[in-house]
Amino acid sequence: MRALTHGDLCAAACVLTGHARGLWPQIMVRMLETAHHGDCIRKHLGRAHPRFGNGTLMAVALARAPATRPRPCDPRYLEALACVISSVALWRAARRG
Repeated sequence: MRALTHGDLCAAACVLTGHARGLWPQIMVRMLETAHHGDCIRKHLGRAHPRFGNGTLMAVALARAPATRPRPCDPRYLEALACVISSVALWRAARRG
C-alpha cells in the first residue's frame, strides 16, 4: 500500500460511518488489502488497476461510494477515524510478522 495521507484516513472513516460499527474492522481489513493489491499491481504494470485502484487507501475508499463527509466534531466520525488508525497500525504490525 502506498504511503498514507490525512486524506486517506478521512476517506476511509467516511466509508465506515455508512456502516454498522460491528462491521468496521472487517471493512477496514478489506480496504487495506485491496489498497495493497492495487499498489502491487501498479508497481508491476505501471498503471492503476480498474478494480483495485492505484494503491492508495483513498482510491479504495472513494470507489466504495463513501457517505458524505461528516463534521469533524461528529462523535461517530471520530470513532470511525480511530478505527481506521488502529486498523492501519494492526495491519502493518501483522505484515511485519
